[in-house]
Amino acid sequence: MENIFAPGSRIVVRDAEWLIRSVDRTSTGGQALSVIGISELVRDKEAVFLTEVEEKIEILDPVDTKLVVDDSSSYQASLLYMESLLRQTPPTDENLYIGHLAAIDVVPYQLDPAIQALEQPRQRILMADAVGLGKTIEAGILLSELIRRGRGKRILVVTLKSMLTQFQKELWSRFTIPLTRLDSIGIQRIRAKIPTNHNPFYYYDKAIISIDTLKQDTEYRTYLENAYWDVIVIDEAHNVAERGKKSSLRSRLAKLLSERSDALIMLSATPHDGRARSFASLMNMLDPTAISDPDNYGPEDIKGLFIRRFKKDIQNQVESAFRKRKIEVAYCKASPVEEKAFQIFSDINFIRLDRHRGAGELFKTTLEKALFSSPAACLETIRNRQKQISKLEDPAYEKDFNSLETLAQSLENIKAKSFSKYQKLLEVIKDP
Repeated sequence: MENIFAPGSRIVVRDAEWLIRSVDRTSTGGQALSVIGISELVRDKEAVFLTEVEEKIEILDPVDTKLVVDDSSSYQASLLYMESLLRQTPPTDENLYIGHLAAIDVVPYQLDPAIQALEQPRQRILMADAVGLGKTIEAGILLSELIRRGRGKRILVVTLKSMLTQFQKELWSRFTIPLTRLDSIGIQRIRAKIPTNHNPFYYYDKAIISIDTLKQDTEYRTYLENAYWDVIVIDEAHNVAERGKKSSLRSRLAKLLSERSDALIMLSATPHDGRARSFASLMNMLDPTAISDPDNYGPEDIKGLFIRRFKKDIQNQVESAFRKRKIEVAYCKASPVEEKAFQIFSDINFIRLDRHRGAGELFKTTLEKALFSSPAACLETIRNRQKQISKLEDPAYEKDFNSLETLAQSLENIKAKSFSKYQKLLEVIKDP
């Protein structure tokens, strides 16, 4: 008797349990079973099995279920089983169940973005709080809640290269969300491991990558167009806003990514550059139907799509954390060694560098700023310019080179004890 396969049925194929999603007829008269994995080894993996190819497909009939007597003390085994089922049941309301339990000092205002996003059918939001209010923590809270609801299995975080390590560390140490760091070399290694027709962005479920890495290779666009995530996080989102009539590579990439996920979290402390059209481009990534005219829209058009607070708005919640800044000016007298170095600097007249007049004056101003910063900063500026002069191999620069060397030697004589600004800093720190 031919097996009758129906969507919703459970089957065992290749020693793994699967759930049938759809059944289609093949051109040869067989059946194509579109399934998703249930057992541990293949959980959440999608596959298609052909009845003509598979030697054995076993249908799990509920009628064959065997009831086993629970002989544990006080029926603890049954209670634990029911408790595990309850814990696996995804919440359907906007309340927080796990995000606020992270390794953080819970402050009410940091929970607001997650609650606001969970009230929406699709969790798409721009978190635009001011610098220092913890946008990464706010994003982590929302990610934790989406994972708890079964809507955060595949996560992609896109940020600047300089922020990769910090973002990755924050999500792991505070929320135990593991992100695999990807770069050009890492993607190439993945492509070497998988078949040529497979998408490297499906290799890891949770990844973090630099936006500049994605925009470098046009081949990545094809992979992105055929990949899908549950959640995409775009950090420093103001960098992907449209500027002027022509879209940048970053902007086009962000627009593509906004179409490849159900939930979208954008982070930026400076989302608005003063131009309505630029900010509208960010809002349209969150909801393409929100703004019909990017030059003329109001708060009611984008309500629920963003949240923005400043320190003054949440001052009553964190009075001890944000103390008022106290500025004091400390004066110090330059040491004799510093005076000598400054005199040498003042007497310098660049011959070759001053050929174009302003060029030499500009470099001398740069030297002066570095000198007032610290001897080490000025010395580094000198060495960098000497390297550039050496590459020119032009004898005309010899006098300028020697002048810089004389100044460098005087700077090397300024040790910690004769560095007046540093000594004054130590006094200020020690002063209670």
